[in-house]
Amino acid sequence: GIGMKERDAGEVTVRNTDLATFTALVRYLCTDQLDLGEEGGGRAQRALDLRQLAQMYQVPRLELLCAQALQESVGPASAVPLLEAAHATGDGRLLAQCRRYVADNAAEVRASGGVEQLRDLGVAKGLLGDALDQVAELKGTVAAR
Repeated sequence: GIGMKERDAGEVTVRNTDLATFTALVRYLCTDQLDLGEEGGGRAQRALDLRQLAQMYQVPRLELLCAQALQESVGPASAVPLLEAAHATGDGRLLAQCRRYVADNAAEVRASGGVEQLRDLGVAKGLLGDALDQVAELKGTVAAR
């Protein structure tokens, strides 16, 4: 090109992403298909990262598809990390879904190591508050009998 050194011609630096996530963005833009790769825990992280890219590059439909994929990927092992991610990104819908999931499936979440994955003190306090509310509700139900 004009005024460019040969070695710079083929390189573009994209910050705040990894190759697999950026590839998923380009694939979506070319095919209109969301591809999060293999099944399993990696899909939720890819959906989180891809949603962030979709926000950055203003691709609202992809952002929505990623949000739906995140809601579908809430499970025993992913509920706590997704709860923290929802808290960090201000995703109220995913936050509420994860809180409800943890409350309804506490034993499974605990058995999967979800509690040990907690990093955010605010989220930990919120979950503790939810648990205390449940205990109070149960005591109220027992006392009413």
